[in-house]
Amino acid sequence: MNITADTVKQLRERTGSGMMECKKALVETQGDLDAAAELLRKSGLAKADKKASRGGAEGTVAVERSGLSAVLVEVNCETDFVARGEEFAGFARDVARVALNASAADVNALLAQKHGTATLDEQRRALIAKIGENISVRRFVRVTAPSALGVYIHGGRKGSLVALKGGDDSLAKDLAMHVAAMNPPYIDANDVPPAVLDKEREILAEQTKSEKKPPEIIAKMVEGRLRKFLAEITLVGQPFVKDEDTTVEKLLKKAGATVVQFVRYEVGAGIEKKQDDFVNEVMAQVKGAGH
Repeated sequence: MNITADTVKQLRERTGSGMMECKKALVETQGDLDAAAELLRKSGLAKADKKASRGGAEGTVAVERSGLSAVLVEVNCETDFVARGEEFAGFARDVARVALNASAADVNALLAQKHGTATLDEQRRALIAKIGENISVRRFVRVTAPSALGVYIHGGRKGSLVALKGGDDSLAKDLAMHVAAMNPPYIDANDVPPAVLDKEREILAEQTKSEKKPPEIIAKMVEGRLRKFLAEITLVGQPFVKDEDTTVEKLLKKAGATVVQFVRYEVGAGIEKKQDDFVNEVMAQVKGAGH
């Protein structure tokens, strides 16, 4: 039968599928647009399931806020090209909106939430079928502040939330910017696990063994270097990123504020990036075809 270009165009606009896929689906369904759209949806979801095993270390972070509560999410894909696309970014924003309004305990529960007429997972799989890359919601976190909340996103790849007791949103945002830039592991010395302190003290003691000084001097040297180490790994001990002449601790004291919680996400942190990407795959196929 004759499938017109206009019919193919209508199906493409409706499903986002490629021209040849649309034409093939219309031929199979004898020009029935609804049946062709359903066929493409089913085949698309099947393709999405096949892509699920492929990892993705690219992506974006997105945030959604309401009053003193905010949610930060990380959504991953396989390439930077897709990460920069509006459809992918829009999906990430949708995930953040749903996460803020739902009380999902984990990612699976979040993906089961409805957004419009479909669940987030159904939308995710449909986007995989359309874009051709695996897409996954890696993690999300909700933060609620007692007094002030700071939210900061840098380039779509780093995001942070800072909750303050006392202070104001302007200070909280400055500190969220600091956290995104400096990535402190802990709030203050009380937040550092004893095992981390013991290990560092052991390393510092080993480093001073060669120094010919009395034991009490050595002990003071170790504790002095430990304080310096704590200043480097704690938010309050670090020089403030917008004014290195003052520490975050001094900034907080001046405002009569304390940090009760902070969270920082960076796209792909901790994910091993696959090195032999598209180019190597093509070269492998070329070599294989030569045998």
